[in-house]
Amino acid sequence: MNGNQATPGDDASHRPLGNLSGAAELKLLAESRPEELYEAARRLGREAADGGSASAAAVPAIGRVADVLAERRSRDCARFAVDLVGRLLPVGPAEREEGDRLRRSVAAKLAKTQQLRDLVPLFEELPDDAQDPSTDVRACLLGELALIGTGRGRPVLDAYAERLRELGHPLAALPRTRLDVEHRFTVRVRGLGSVKTPDQLRSRFPEISPTDGGAAAGRTAGRAPGGTRAGAAAEPFTAGGWAREPEVRFFTLPRPLDPDDFNISFVRELPLDSLVGEGAHRGGAVSCRTTPDDVLNTLFAAAYDGGVNGRPQGGAYARLYAWNSLYALLGLPADVPFLEAVGQALDHRWLRFMAFTDWFHHDTADEGFAVLDPTRTRVTVLAATDTDADG
Repeated sequence: MNGNQATPGDDASHRPLGNLSGAAELKLLAESRPEELYEAARRLGREAADGGSASAAAVPAIGRVADVLAERRSRDCARFAVDLVGRLLPVGPAEREEGDRLRRSVAAKLAKTQQLRDLVPLFEELPDDAQDPSTDVRACLLGELALIGTGRGRPVLDAYAERLRELGHPLAALPRTRLDVEHRFTVRVRGLGSVKTPDQLRSRFPEISPTDGGAAAGRTAGRAPGGTRAGAAAEPFTAGGWAREPEVRFFTLPRPLDPDDFNISFVRELPLDSLVGEGAHRGGAVSCRTTPDDVLNTLFAAAYDGGVNGRPQGGAYARLYAWNSLYALLGLPADVPFLEAVGQALDHRWLRFMAFTDWFHHDTADEGFAVLDPTRTRVTVLAATDTDADG
């Protein structure tokens, strides 16, 4: 070998990080010389903070290093990965979204790969600022651990979680354990991807036949203001970068709706953008009964997987957005306990619906939900599509 040729890992801390971006070399360095890899990324972070020419490429480059370190089972690698995304990423407005994504991605990888005993030291110093990126990556990690059913009962982790609650970090409101209603979160079942056709919808959920009474009741529905509820209900889709702004509408009825009339005939009469042109396209609209856990899982998946343009949010924040959306659909204040919210959700009626319109493309992913409250006089509708109408 020529003496001038560098082997993978030789003087990694002094080489431009762009020259270390190959996946195989990064993995080799993470396994054999993680300290040098960390130092190279740290130096790039310092240069970016000083306004150097590498600033624009710093976030993705540092992120690649943090990701590969997070996937190497080692206490030091876990510490390096958290330090890179929690303290050393550029924090300007232009880097904010990518930095958030990387912190959430690294937290998910750490929870999946590292042994709990090697993660506990990351939480020994309690935070003072809920907005600090270093605090946020640890909050994400606690959230990821909750989704896999570990971490609770460890004094160091419990103390950190309590401090997050005191500081008002948004993730601190979530349960430290996975609830039964969340049993499908992150679980992938072959053949159970997005529902794209009416036949798929009917094969998974019991169809509800249309009724004349439903159509008549739908014509009496009046629009109700949503305020901040609409944004919260749409949050999993907007955070996940779905291609089009979801439609969220609230309605009131002059008299209780017969449960048998809560069907596609009713929904079709509501003034919804997602149903404009229904009947003028090939194929008919359909509605099926569903359950709160199905809706909650769909909301979670929308943020967890991200849209076709790719903004996956990681498990901790996807869980937060899913619950925020469910509370908004139910019209519940934030201080209602989660298990009480689950009980109230069971008292509601839930529909999935699908139609052939300019909104529902039956292409990438379309979702349509309608919710009837226990008084049977209030209805919420949420429709989302991941197909760009202009694409």
